[in-house]
Parts: sequence; structure tokens; C-alpha cells
Amino acid sequence: MRYPAVSFLRQNSMLFIRSFMIFFLTCITVKINLCFSSIPHSLNTLTLDGHFNFDEVHHAARDFGNICQFLPLAVLHPNSVSDIATTIKHIWEMGPDSKLTVAARGHAHSLQGQAQAHRGVVINMESLQGPKMQVYAGNSPYMDVSGGELWINILHESLKYGLAPKSWTDYLHLTVGGTLSNAGISGQAFRHGPQISNVHQLEVVTGKGEIINCSVKQNSDLFHSVLGGLGQFGIITRARISLEPAPDMVKWIRVLYSDFASFARDQEYLISAEKTFDYIEGFVIVNRTGLLNNWRSSFNPQDPVQASCFKSDGRTLYCLELAKYINTDEKDLVNQEVENSLSQLNFIPSTLFLSEVSYVQFLDRVHVSEVKLRSKGLWEVPHPWLNLLVPRSKIHDFAGKVFGNILTETSNGPILIYPLNKSKWDNRTSVVLPEEDIFYLVAFLSSAVPSSTGTDGLEHILTQNKRILGYCETARLGVKQYLPHHTKQEEWKSHFGPQWEAFVQRKSTYDPLAILAPGQRIFQKAITFS
Repeated sequence: MRYPAVSFLRQNSMLFIRSFMIFFLTCITVKINLCFSSIPHSLNTLTLDGHFNFDEVHHAARDFGNICQFLPLAVLHPNSVSDIATTIKHIWEMGPDSKLTVAARGHAHSLQGQAQAHRGVVINMESLQGPKMQVYAGNSPYMDVSGGELWINILHESLKYGLAPKSWTDYLHLTVGGTLSNAGISGQAFRHGPQISNVHQLEVVTGKGEIINCSVKQNSDLFHSVLGGLGQFGIITRARISLEPAPDMVKWIRVLYSDFASFARDQEYLISAEKTFDYIEGFVIVNRTGLLNNWRSSFNPQDPVQASCFKSDGRTLYCLELAKYINTDEKDLVNQEVENSLSQLNFIPSTLFLSEVSYVQFLDRVHVSEVKLRSKGLWEVPHPWLNLLVPRSKIHDFAGKVFGNILTETSNGPILIYPLNKSKWDNRTSVVLPEEDIFYLVAFLSSAVPSSTGTDGLEHILTQNKRILGYCETARLGVKQYLPHHTKQEEWKSHFGPQWEAFVQRKSTYDPLAILAPGQRIFQKAITFS
């Protein structure tokens, strides 16, 4: 007779526990909702030179990658650095109970939502008004620029003084703060290092809302933390960029290889030799036919009769792209140096193409492709890019497996591959590099056709990227991601390796509540319900 009573009590206990859990979760939800409902009013109380927008926020939930979309609560259009500092300090003072986070959005060229902030505040860095670009000529020229300034504008302004930054990215329509938060790499990096190796000073707003000037000599830990720091330690609001004399013209050269070993050997020779070229990059051409008629359009063949005899026959080919800067009064000498350098290389002779263009035409070359793609509606499509840094000792294994096995069909975009000298990078910054003196950047710059389920579709390309990453991990190649994307903290720990503890320490110093750059998914803002 006691068993029914026991069963009845057990049922009542379960009912009570369920009711309590529903009540508890409801309280949490109500508290969060009440918190969010009060945020717009809270932000509107701030005294700013610029303004918040709480309605037109959908554009801030998109980026160049077109893969992730996280809607923010508000977009800040700052007119001054103090607007950014005031906003972050306000959120910092709200404490850990607030879920509010902040992301700096430059030209929105991130790939996986790194410049987005789900139900947070996105700062439109291109709205930032401050002192105009200022060029300082002299023995060691430099330029002071806003963190929201585009590199293309910096180029045009510095050229008025016959000067230009030393190191670039392939695409110049990016903001200073965006590229310096990663590294900034192009074909000049073998000689000058990445863009983060060519910065003298920064103005930074930390996760506590402090405005701090920093350099190698002043607040050096913050300076090195922010460079390549993925936006985790502060928002770059101003930078002092190193300059050099700008050339008059550029001799632009492309040659082809059918053998990867010769291609890699020549690239490594060029980045170590003196007086060769000012820009060295390479790319892979997978399974293309009718090749020369497609890719030489901007070049004048040196020997069109000989070049027309070359057939690609669908082979995987490797293109070496070179540039030599020319000043008009040294043109003959430069031409001789180019001829001497080319004579040391082992490319297919009939594939030599040369062209002379202006410095701006060369540096802004990708923008020409952008205009064409936009006109066809093919720019704002998903871009599942994968950028890897591969140790020199493993590049032949990598090429054999990836280009000879995983990528068997025509690629869905350019595949860049070129070596870099680690000695040109500052190991005090937050960037993670392979453990070898020479490593290769390999960038799979794919574009996906919307709604396609074929080999040009997003899912297929993402699966292909996973296969490449899986091979790198299984074969223990020591590869590191550039513009890294991970979703779990364990993956980030593996990415940073021995640098993880220092990275965490820097985070606790400069952004202890994990307010900044939530889209990187490295740290999650702590929330309490006391």
C-alpha cells in the first residue's frame, strides 16, 4: 500500500523541479530582455559628436565573406575618437551583467563575421573624423592617418609628396585599422615585412575605454599586442606609417612553370637575392585550357608568335608574378637588372610577358577586377576564403597533396602562393607564424555561386577547405591560418600554441570583460545573474 504514495511523491517532486526550472529560466530571460530594452536609452544618454543608429543596422550584419550574418543592436557613427572611447567606457562601466559587445567595422572585408557584433554595437570606422592625413617628409618620412582611412586614399595623398608606404595588401580598399589588426601582406613583404612591421606609433582605444598612444618605446606591450591582435585588445584609431620614395613606373612581369619544384626554388632564390625585384608573388592555375588568351589581357607578349605555340593542355601550372620599380632617370639600368635576374630563372621561355604601368595602376590592380565583377553582380557573393602559412620544409608535400589530389577541378578563384622571410616580422606582435625562417602564404580566394549545389557552390568549397585543413592537421605540417577562423577556444589554443598564455594575459589587461571583437569567437563575455 506504500508504493503508490512513493510514486505520487516522486511525481510531485519532478513536477516541482520542472516548475522551478521553468520559473528560473523565465526570470533569466526576463532579466536579459529588460537589460536589452534599457540599452538603447542608456546609449542615447551619452554625449557624442557623432550618433547612434538603432534602425538602419542590417548593413552591419554583412561582410565580404557573405557567410555569417549577426544583427547588431546599434551602429555608432563616430565623429571623433572620444565618441568611441565614451561608448566603450560606458559599456565597461555597465559591468559583466551586460551582454553588450563592440566590433570595429572598417570596409567590412572580413570573411566569417569577425567585424560583426550580435546584439552589440558596431562602430562604423569610416565615419571617424579626426585630423586629416598628414605627411612628414625628411630623412625618415612617415604619415599620420586615421584608423578608418582606406589605403587607396593614403596612396594618393602620399604620392603628392613623391612618397608611399613600403608594404601593401593586394587590395587597397581596406582600412588601416583592419589590416594592422591582422598583418597586411602582399608581394613586398619578403623585403619590408608586413604592414605591421612598418608602423611607428598607434593611438588605441582599449576595452576599458582608455585612449592610449603607444609605440616601441611608449606602452610597448599594448603596441605589440594590438598589431596582429585580431581586434582583441583595442581599436586602432590612428597610426603613423613609414614611407619611402615612390617610383615613377613599374615593370610588371609574369612567367609560367609546369614544375612546382622549379617554381618554388626560383621564388626562394628571389626573396634571398640582392637587387632582384620589389614585388614577388605566385599563383596556381588548376586545370585550365586556352590559358594564355585568358590571363594575358593586361600584358603585351614579348614574343607573340612564340607564345601562341604554348598549350596548357589542362595541366596544373604555376605563375610567377614580379614587379620592378622604375625611376625615369634609371630606366636603362633597371632594364638590365631585370634581364639579369630573369636569366637566373627556369620558367617556360615562351610564357614571358612584360608590361610597364604606373605605380597606382599596379598597386590598385585588384580594384579593376572588382569593378568588372560588380558590373556582373558577381562581387557580393559568398567568399569562403582559406589563407594558410605553410613552413618551407613542408611546401612540397602540401603542393603535391592539395594541387595534385584535393583540387582536381578548376579552382573557383585565384590561388596565391609565395614565400616570406620570417626575419622581417616582429615576434613581439600577436601574429602567429610557422616555426621556420621561410614560410609560404597559400591563399585559396574562392567565390561561390549563390544557390549552386555543384562544385562552384558554397557547401562544396567549404568541404574542400575542410579537406585541406584536415590534411594539414593529419600530416602535422605545422601550418598556421592567416586571417584565422576557429569556433572553439580549444582550437584557438592550438592555433596560438605557446603564445596562448601571453595572449590571454594581454586580454585580461586591456579588455578584461571581453567587450571587443566578439566576432572572432576567441573569448566570450562573462555574464552573471546575481
